Amino acid sequence: MNLVAAQPNAIVVFDIDGVLRDVSQSYRRAIADTVEHYTQGYRPPPEAIDRLKQEGIWNNDWQASRELIYRHFETQGQSRETIDLDFAALVHFFQSRYFGPDMNPVDRWSGYITQEAMLVDREYFEQLTAAGIGWGFFSGATRGSAAYVLERRLGLEQPILVAMGDAPDKPDPTGLIAVVKQLTPDATTAVLYVGDTVADMHTVVRARQAAPERSWWGIGTLPPHVQAQPPTYQDSYGQALERAGAAAVLSSVPALTPAMIDHLLAQPSRS
Repeated sequence: MNLVAAQPNAIVVFDIDGVLRDVSQSYRRAIADTVEHYTQGYRPPPEAIDRLKQEGIWNNDWQASRELIYRHFETQGQSRETIDLDFAALVHFFQSRYFGPDMNPVDRWSGYITQEAMLVDREYFEQLTAAGIGWGFFSGATRGSAAYVLERRLGLEQPILVAMGDAPDKPDPTGLIAVVKQLTPDATTAVLYVGDTVADMHTVVRARQAAPERSWWGIGTLPPHVQAQPPTYQDSYGQALERAGAAAVLSSVPALTPAMIDHLLAQPSRS
């Protein structure tokens, strides 16, 4: 059964990492592993990764890892131009941690991806469909990793997905707009994009500029690693999402109920 609503009266597009699954001990752990390996000892704490992500341009975790490596050596007085860093080798190291040493086929994955806790279930999407709300996914994760979550873990059938390599990286809104166009031919249907980073919210702002005929809403969520921090840190993280364009910041995806969506869309348009 295809759960996606036909002719939806609203659309919700979801990021995946930190939104549908907890990546604090998978992708983010792989970032820390990679930086530690290439700096021979410096392991960035979660707060350092958050600070980088809040710049809004480091959605790609391979590039984020490289940037943290460069910045570490710069604090040691070394220019990044003098650092001999093989990016292809860095990507391979990162992937070997995330997927495990045997990256193909999926049934032989043994890395951090196998330990990710899910933050939502299939029933949530069934509730959206029953309310006439369409949904899809725009993520910076690789297609294999994203499909593993959506199809194997959540049991969704042929979900509409734009993943890494299908469109430019966020905050470019091309991928978000592509998902929406697959869900409805109506150019005025309101869209909510749910994400946990500044780049996600910037993507909504740029989508609004690219397609002003539509109402666009950014919905922020606090990822699990942030919710494990003191309230002051959680507040600061949420405020960063709001400054970047979030109309609301929630503790989890299930809090975005059909009733809440109706309430948000009844407010003055953000277009």
